[in-house]
Formats: sequence, C-alpha cells, structure tokens
Amino acid sequence: MSTSKTKLDTGLIRELAAILREADLGEIEIENDGTKIRVSRGGQQVVHASYAAPAPAAAAPAAALAAPSAVSAAPAAAAAPDNAVKSPMVGTVYLSPDPQSKAYINVGDKVKKGDTLMLVEAMKTFNPVEADRAGTVKAIYVQNAQPVEYGEPLVLIE
Repeated sequence: MSTSKTKLDTGLIRELAAILREADLGEIEIENDGTKIRVSRGGQQVVHASYAAPAPAAAAPAAALAAPSAVSAAPAAAAAPDNAVKSPMVGTVYLSPDPQSKAYINVGDKVKKGDTLMLVEAMKTFNPVEADRAGTVKAIYVQNAQPVEYGEPLVLIE
C-alpha cells in the first residue's frame, strides 16, 4: 500500500453534503478511481474517505455484523419485486416504535400513503419509512433489529 496522500477534493465533499440536504438523505457515497467518499448525517455531519480500498474488503465488516436471521431473510429480499418499498439508507430496521409496542404493520394490514411502516436507525437517528402508496401489506422482507443496506427491499404494498 502506498503511503503517499491524495489531496481531498473538499469542493466535491461540499457538493455531496448539499445533495444530502436537498434530497433529505441520511447518507451518500461515491467511488471513483479507487477513492471512496461517504458523507453521512445525523446529529452532525461526518465525512469518511478511504483510498484504494477494494469493495469486498469494505463490505466484509457489514456482512460480519449480520445476524443469522438476517442471512435467512436475504433470499426473500432478493426475490422481492421492483415495486417494493426500499430502505432509504444504510442502518438498522425497527418494526415498532419501541420494544414494548406492537409493530407498525403486519402482513394483511391496509395502509395509506404516508403511513409509517417501520424505522431505520442510522447514526442514532430514527428515520421513519413511509408508505409511498395506499394498499395492503403483502410481504415484509426484514426482521426487527436487522441491518439493512440502501435500496434493500423492506415491504411489499399492493
């Protein structure tokens, strides 16, 4: 590994932070020519950059944290239709507002557009995942306290 430092493009980081705010995202990540930059927000803005990190090495820690139940849920999520409600960010999904409460939704429930389906916790901030349309919950692809990736299918509403 080379010990030379690559100059960070602070303008690019500022641009990514602006996109993050404008699109109301929790995290944004880009990779270009072996440089990966991830900008996240929670209580404060955090910038993380790594150089020449191969993608599998970066993904390995997240896979190592996955619980056995998350591994068994992966095939179901892989078979999810394209119109499934997807995770808006990387984090941990919670199906109820707190451990003593009932789940926001169950299979068979009718939901309206804007109803809270679950929460995704990222950087100690709980972000509601809302129904993008009215309908009936046909499938829930995740389990409580399961780590999720950006764009991962969470629930099917038809």
